[in-house]
Amino acid sequence: MMSLACNVLKALARKTLATAESCTGGMIGEALTDVAGASKVYKGGIISYCNEAKRTLLGVDGEILGRYGPVSLPVAKAMAEGAAKALNADVAVSVTGLAGPDGDEYGNPVGRVYIGYADSTCAIAREFTFSGDREAVRRQAAEAALDMILKYNQ
Repeated sequence: MMSLACNVLKALARKTLATAESCTGGMIGEALTDVAGASKVYKGGIISYCNEAKRTLLGVDGEILGRYGPVSLPVAKAMAEGAAKALNADVAVSVTGLAGPDGDEYGNPVGRVYIGYADSTCAIAREFTFSGDREAVRRQAAEAALDMILKYNQ
C-alpha cells in the first residue's frame, strides 16, 4: 500500500487531502503518513466509527443515517464532503463498511463497503464488495479508497 500512497501524494502535489474513515479505522491515514513529506498534502483524518461521530465531526445528517444506515452510498458521500469541509481540504475520501463478523439490519453483507470522494467539482460514492477476513476487507477498502483518489486526480 506504500507505493499506492506515494502515487496519491504525487498526484495531489498542489492540493490538500483529508480522510474520513469508519471500518478502516485510520489505515488510509497511516498509509499516507508512512510516506516522508506527506504533510505537504495530507491535512489529516477523522475516524468516525459510530453514528454520533459521523453526525458531530463530519456533519452527516441524522435523517440520512436513519433512512439509509451508516453503511450506504449517501453516508459515504456526506462523509467525504464533511471531511473536506472540516479540514478545509481540496480533496477528501471516505470509507464506511462492514468488515465483519456480521452484516447489518439494512441488508448489507460482510465485505460491503462504500467509498466516497469529494473535491471542488464533484462528490460521489461507489459500492464495493470485498472478500476475506476482517483484516483483508479493511485492507482492500483502504487500497480502493487510494485508487479512487488517483482515478479523479490523474
